[in-house]
Amino acid sequence: MHFLAGFAFVGCLLLVFPGILWAQPAAEAERTLVVGVYHNPPKLRAAEDGSPSGILGELLVEIARREGWQLQAVSCDWIYCLRFLLEGEIDLLPDMAYTEQRAESFSFHQVPALYSWSQLYGEGGVLVTDITDLANQRIAVLSGSVQQSYLEQQLQQHGLVAELVPTESLAEGFALLQAGRVGLVAANHYFGQQLAGRHQLQASPWLFQPSQLFYASRHGQQLDLLQQIDTYLQRWQQQPDSPYYQILSRWGAAELESSSMQQHYRNLLLLMVSLLLVVFGGALVLRWQVKEKTRHLQASEARLNTILDTVDAYIYIKDKKLCYQYVNKKVAELFQCTADEATGHNDFAFFDHATAQQLQANDRDVLDRGERKVREEENTSIDGRLTRHFLSVKIPLCKPDGEVYALCGISTDVTEHRQQQQAIHQLAFYDALTGLPNRRLLLDRLQQAFALHQRQQQQGALMFIDLDHFKDLNDTLGHAVGDELLVDISNRLQQGIRSCDTLARLGGDEFVLLLQELPDDEQRAWQRVQVIAEKVLQLVNQPVQLQQQPYQLSASIGVAMLSDGDSVDVLMQRADMAMYDAKGRGRNRVRFFNQHMQVEVTERTVLTNRLRQAMEKEELYLAYQPQFDRRQGITGAEVLLRWQHPDHGHYAPADFIPIAEATGLILPIGQWVLQQSCRLLADWAKEPGCQHWQLAVNISPRQLHDAHFVEQLTAILQQTEAPAERLLLEITESQLLEDTELALKHIHQLAAMGIRFALDDFGTGYSSLQYLKTLPLKQLKIDASFVRDLLQDSSDEAIVRTILALGQSLELEVIAEGVETAAQFKALYQIGCRQFQGYYLARPGTLEQLYQHSPSHPG
Repeated sequence: MHFLAGFAFVGCLLLVFPGILWAQPAAEAERTLVVGVYHNPPKLRAAEDGSPSGILGELLVEIARREGWQLQAVSCDWIYCLRFLLEGEIDLLPDMAYTEQRAESFSFHQVPALYSWSQLYGEGGVLVTDITDLANQRIAVLSGSVQQSYLEQQLQQHGLVAELVPTESLAEGFALLQAGRVGLVAANHYFGQQLAGRHQLQASPWLFQPSQLFYASRHGQQLDLLQQIDTYLQRWQQQPDSPYYQILSRWGAAELESSSMQQHYRNLLLLMVSLLLVVFGGALVLRWQVKEKTRHLQASEARLNTILDTVDAYIYIKDKKLCYQYVNKKVAELFQCTADEATGHNDFAFFDHATAQQLQANDRDVLDRGERKVREEENTSIDGRLTRHFLSVKIPLCKPDGEVYALCGISTDVTEHRQQQQAIHQLAFYDALTGLPNRRLLLDRLQQAFALHQRQQQQGALMFIDLDHFKDLNDTLGHAVGDELLVDISNRLQQGIRSCDTLARLGGDEFVLLLQELPDDEQRAWQRVQVIAEKVLQLVNQPVQLQQQPYQLSASIGVAMLSDGDSVDVLMQRADMAMYDAKGRGRNRVRFFNQHMQVEVTERTVLTNRLRQAMEKEELYLAYQPQFDRRQGITGAEVLLRWQHPDHGHYAPADFIPIAEATGLILPIGQWVLQQSCRLLADWAKEPGCQHWQLAVNISPRQLHDAHFVEQLTAILQQTEAPAERLLLEITESQLLEDTELALKHIHQLAAMGIRFALDDFGTGYSSLQYLKTLPLKQLKIDASFVRDLLQDSSDEAIVRTILALGQSLELEVIAEGVETAAQFKALYQIGCRQFQGYYLARPGTLEQLYQHSPSHPG
């Protein structure tokens, strides 16, 4: 009987004691509360009638209904809600994460209303696995948020440079992402998951800033109200059918919300345990505690599994025997089994032998070294049908004494990203028809071979191979047959060359063979090249069946030894010159450049002396080629340097500009061109009809790398009072290959003054995205070589389309030069080009001829 009486006493005490705690707020007098509401669904938002809504809004409405409070909602952006609360214009602000800094200005209750964490969201091409991946990114963050302070602190601690773009609302951050003005946006997972699914965005696997969310008041105020909120939260979070969980379920967040025991309930539980200890004794209490802890552990495990299964990453734990002890939903789907079925098996059960061996070697490295490792892993399924690429981050798991007992891995599927990179690389470096290296890759390897020759005198040769009368075959049998023949020739030549040599196709019927690892002796190297060239001729001469008819080709081959030139461009020119010499001597033969070298040097010396005199006698003058918009209205002009010699007539720029560059004469010539151009811009600024015109001036590599270039151009702008924003300096990628740091420094200094830059001949050089990201460019110029064959060569059309799309995505102007026919103009317009330059529209001429194309100009 005493036992039963004691048990009844405990039961009554447990029933009555919470009632004592929870009955008091109902008796409190009615009060009016001004509540700040900012847009952060599903946690908080304003309903159609303006009342608080969302998880925290409805929760507060339910508490107010029970307590008899009147809620007056004030809609505001986050940063203004904070200010209103700080200044006392509102009484309460839901959805505030606790930080020590905020605790100095605001008061919080004790029981967290929600648990949250933060993630970064972006387009599919942006992958963030840790803080280091944020380097050089533009990231939208909510102004005054915990995400902003956390990211600022982490970037500073790691010495990383990234631009945080503050916004007044989370919706504004995602709008900036959709507009392409930022690459990532930081948000809590409640808000982020909603918009990620709606806009096909990708959530980063990197989770950060776990937060406890509260209702907050001005520091020291509304403390009784906060205590009442604590009372409800503490009670409802222990009852699965309470309004708390009903609201979570209604907003689809029940599975993400933590229902862990709060401090007040633990105190109550401690009281109950103490009473039970008296009544039932130590053994019964121990059994009860084990049961309770087991239940809480199971609940915590279920919550953790829910979180890990919603993350877009493959998460797993392996023991020291490299067997899986845990896999999340993504891993189970990859293995095509349940998580329980995967547990206890190693990688040999899911991947082919080579993959499993490599994975175990990687894992063993983590366990043995006890260090975090990041690797890209290629995984092939056990049946060999599916291969995917993963970026894996693996960390050791340690006991308190430091002993490693397992590893945790987080892998992100980067297969699609890898495939895109491979496709871009193939398009950028290889010929689409034959699969051979293209001009870009050839120039890269030639640059390396030439540098090796200069440093170590290693012999090499450049061989130009041009198929004779190939155009006639194309015209008679058609391009499809011509393409078939080109593929056949490329296969033959590849079979006849060494692995150290490079066979490339420049386009059309032109092949180039770069020969390396030749004998050190120059004469023996020359003889080896002669033998290889004759072998190439034999391979080309072999008959081929075209449309069931035998056809025999021949080729003209020109050779330049690496010792024949002082630069890659010169070697290309001289090999090309030797090839044309072979054609002129009857075709189907080999010619070496050596025989013509002295004549070339002599002519170069004579032309250099004439150019020096031309500067003194003012034989140089400027011509202007108009640039037009889609309505053929003038937008500006390109300045072109011309030379009219009194005795020898007109010299082409291609004849004397390379000489000026090589001798340094380009510096005074370039300064004179810039002076004349800026004077003209100053005159145009006074004319209403051409105030908006820009003037494009080509800048040579020698100018760009000159230490006084920026200083000289600044002085010219000040002297002429020309508008800097109307001056467009055209540069090429080749100018950035030497002394890149100095060139970039000058470009950024000039851009800070308002001067704009265009990348000339885009598509013919390296066309590197690195330059497009780091340079302050305004315009891309489609090279005339692509425009010339636009209507005949699908590859050129594809390149033009790619450049236009690239310009649009990077918000760069794109202008096509070399437009010589109405058909080219029409084709360019149809695929999206809106700026043009070329003989079809206007030839270069004098200023008077330029003004004739603009009725609005008074001249």
